Amino acid sequence: MVKIRLSRGGAKKRPFYQIVVADIRTARDGRSIERIGFFDPCATGGAQRLRVDRARAEHWLTRGAQPTERVAQLLKEAAKQAEASPLEA
Repeated sequence: MVKIRLSRGGAKKRPFYQIVVADIRTARDGRSIERIGFFDPCATGGAQRLRVDRARAEHWLTRGAQPTERVAQLLKEAAKQAEASPLEA
């Protein structure tokens, strides 16, 4: 089974997450099939907090990939951002 989930990176006390498509049997930070975005919970100022390739996410969702709870929330947030600024894409 394939999941869309977060893979942690960054320094100690400064998390940075990649949004990846991975087999459920692989480790959290192990091999992934595809990287479709990132999430930076510590973003401040003009730094971008969230970026998702929505076309690729939709592709994997139609193929049966299951998002984790947090990734599902982030995908909804990305959709709202895209609606708010359609010219930015």
